[in-house]
Amino acid sequence: GINQTAMADIMDIEPITLGRHIDRLEEGDVVRLIPDPPILNDPEIWVHTATGEPIGHLPPDVCWWLWPWMAAGGVATGVLLRVRGRDVPSWRRLLLEVSCATL
Repeated sequence: GINQTAMADIMDIEPITLGRHIDRLEEGDVVRLIPDPPILNDPEIWVHTATGEPIGHLPPDVCWWLWPWMAAGGVATGVLLRVRGRDVPSWRRLLLEVSCATL
């Protein structure tokens, strides 16, 4: 197992998707991290609100090490550290802290 913490900007699915949720997100919100199924060539880790709405995915430099670990049963949590408004490019609006812990 690993004990690691990383920070990453969330890569937006598309600006309209995040735009629907940005006004309801706050710094300190816990988000769900969901790995793609193993059938994809370059699987990603998706970020969902606590209610299950997708708001984007983690960047590839985080997915390359986090996805295999989560696919093998590892658990990661996410907390929003920064939430910016619509005046900022969609890929810079949210900064997320990802924490991994061995069980």
